[in-house]
Amino acid sequence: MATADVGHDNRIEAQMRQHFEAKRHPLETVPLPGQAQAHGTIPNTPLVTSLISFLLGCICTLGTITFLLGGAGWWWATYQLGFFFAAWSAFHWGEFAVTAGWNLEKCSVDSFLLNNGAMYHVAHATALSEYLVTLYFKPSAKTLHYVSEAGILLSLIGQALRSTAMIHASTNFSHPIAFRKQPDHQLVTHGIYGWLRHPSYTGFFYWALGTQLVLQNPVSFILYTILLWRFFYYRTRSEERLLVQFFGEAYVTYREKVGTLIPFIP
Repeated sequence: MATADVGHDNRIEAQMRQHFEAKRHPLETVPLPGQAQAHGTIPNTPLVTSLISFLLGCICTLGTITFLLGGAGWWWATYQLGFFFAAWSAFHWGEFAVTAGWNLEKCSVDSFLLNNGAMYHVAHATALSEYLVTLYFKPSAKTLHYVSEAGILLSLIGQALRSTAMIHASTNFSHPIAFRKQPDHQLVTHGIYGWLRHPSYTGFFYWALGTQLVLQNPVSFILYTILLWRFFYYRTRSEERLLVQFFGEAYVTYREKVGTLIPFIP
């Protein structure tokens, strides 16, 4: 009886999704029924999404130019800060762009991840404060160019990992944890998921640490490492309990074979 009820619910949900897709305007950023909806803290309209994209593009352009020129003349406008702003804006634009391109049914203005919680913005503000204060009072502490170069490489690798993971998983990827298995939800174990478990988390972990190496921020690097590790440790534990419910022994076997490459998160 329970199985029949679940099947009936899935058929109704599928019909609702088809009806919604048929009426959907190409520029709408409204997730399909059954998907996580926008929080409402940022207006979920085409105007706002285009404005955010424009602003992120401006920041990325200015940051990239500053980076490529090796600085812009002012004491604070360094190639390191230029790369940081370029990487930050590209990350947030990329989150929306990849979702819109490969996972449209879940796409909303929240896909930019700009309302990612207060602590996320506090962490970036702390990193910028550490960089600027140190640069002003002790500029010699920011002259280890090989550290910044290693950070650039790590950030690029991390961004590539995350975007590739989101593209490869396509509609099976979700920014918020999915507490209910969708009818078309599949366990992805091939491609980059055959090399890494939770590759989008691994990518973000190393992207964020890379930005702090670029800025040569020892305090923020340590704080980022601790906070991100703690966040992903508990998130993966919670998510994997659900994935075992969704996919059973298939996920248990996959988990035993494939690691995360995040230290001490097996």
